[in-house]
Amino acid sequence: MTVVEGHLDRPIFKIVSQTARETGVRAFVIGGYVRDCFLGRSCNDIDIVVEGSGLEFAKAVAAKTGSKVSLFENFGTAMLRYKGDEIEFVGARKESYRRESRNPIVENGTLEDDQQRRDFTINAMAFSLQEENFGELVDPFGGIRDLAAGIIRTPLDPDTTYSDDPLRMLRAIRFATKLSTPELHFTIVPESLESMRRNAERLKILSQERITEELNKMLITPRPSEAFRLMDEANLLQYILPELLALKGVETVEGRGHKENFSHTLSVLDNTAAAEIAAIERGELHDYGVTLDGSTFTEEVRTAPCLWLRWAALLHDIGKPASKRYDPSTGWTFHGHEMIGAKMVPRIFKKLSLPLNEKMKYVQKLVKLHLRPIALVDDEVTDSAVRRLLFEAGNDIDDLMLLCNADITSKNPVKVARIRSNFELVKQKMVEVEARDEIRNFKNPITGEHIMEVYGIGPGKVIGIIKEEVKEAILDGRIANSFEEADALMRSLAEGLGLNEAAK
Repeated sequence: MTVVEGHLDRPIFKIVSQTARETGVRAFVIGGYVRDCFLGRSCNDIDIVVEGSGLEFAKAVAAKTGSKVSLFENFGTAMLRYKGDEIEFVGARKESYRRESRNPIVENGTLEDDQQRRDFTINAMAFSLQEENFGELVDPFGGIRDLAAGIIRTPLDPDTTYSDDPLRMLRAIRFATKLSTPELHFTIVPESLESMRRNAERLKILSQERITEELNKMLITPRPSEAFRLMDEANLLQYILPELLALKGVETVEGRGHKENFSHTLSVLDNTAAAEIAAIERGELHDYGVTLDGSTFTEEVRTAPCLWLRWAALLHDIGKPASKRYDPSTGWTFHGHEMIGAKMVPRIFKKLSLPLNEKMKYVQKLVKLHLRPIALVDDEVTDSAVRRLLFEAGNDIDDLMLLCNADITSKNPVKVARIRSNFELVKQKMVEVEARDEIRNFKNPITGEHIMEVYGIGPGKVIGIIKEEVKEAILDGRIANSFEEADALMRSLAEGLGLNEAAK
């Protein structure tokens, strides 16, 4: 079978073909690039397998292209960049595994050996780069058929594939999620799902970093809920994020049940992903950084999904199981679940080897505040309440509002329409307050240094009291966010505290 015209037009393929002829080895394009060609997806990551030394072959190609080659001798791979593409070279090999490790015993092999060790049939397809059959598809496991049918299937017995390298179970779920489109939904064949259930415990031999890397890739797909449903179906979730499993089920007392929080969470996750993608396309979302001296913010238009917004959506209700209570007069309540959830975030991030820096704090903030905009919808939308929300959310207010809007999942269309209408009023009020009061990046006009200079005193408790009172007065709207009014209040407060101005 010959490849569709155009897939191998890039200059690098002719260079590789020529190098293969000159060095007397056979070379093939294999894996994701081949798959994406047939799916009509762009791909700049190209894997070349050669029946021989991948390192030596890469050096020869680098000499022709004038590119710098990076050699990874421990893994037998090499990589170079050429005209916007990242090309990785490896020698064809066959692998065997010890049960207690996912690190294979590697031997030199043929293309057929190399295809057998691949994870899925759709990733085992190869294009020949030999002059005599340039572009011919080599597909011993029917990958092209499975691709057309939207099927994720292992080349060999799935028990062998998943037991040898259990990370492939998560990769199967990621590919099913990533490759699915409205036109073609990818599914994992039943025998593979059954094998995952049998081999789920094998996840324990993986490093947490490898597992989390797959989770992150799943989360930034257009419909990430599919990945978590599949992990649940394959009994993998209990080994990865059992806190999420605790959201499953509906408890009923006196004929009254509560919302099924697992499916709700996944709906919010998908809603967040869809809303973020749409907002990115409209150029409405921004990412912020801080200059080295910490004095000013930098602002850039967001062009790709924010992984940490997705994590916030996934964990926004994670505190509900611990806060669930039944009250005969009001029914089921989850009071304080946002605070409980925020306290759980650092522990979950640490367990998953996720960063414990400002990214974790961002997720924690959104989990903690995710009910606040909705509370404004239900209550009177006062300037003071909006100022406090802007103050606490800071530059993350747009992401918080996006998450809160995604959290409106009632099956009652009238209720949803009412909440969304009020939600728009809150957003408009925020625009008005922000334009007038500049609260989003609030800095107290009164500093400790100013108080000490005016009253000739050193650091102490009284300075904190005055600064807090000034901040509260601004947030309450009792004074404007200006130095003049803040200074006047400071002097009034200081007088009440018995402070006298220092002699000039």
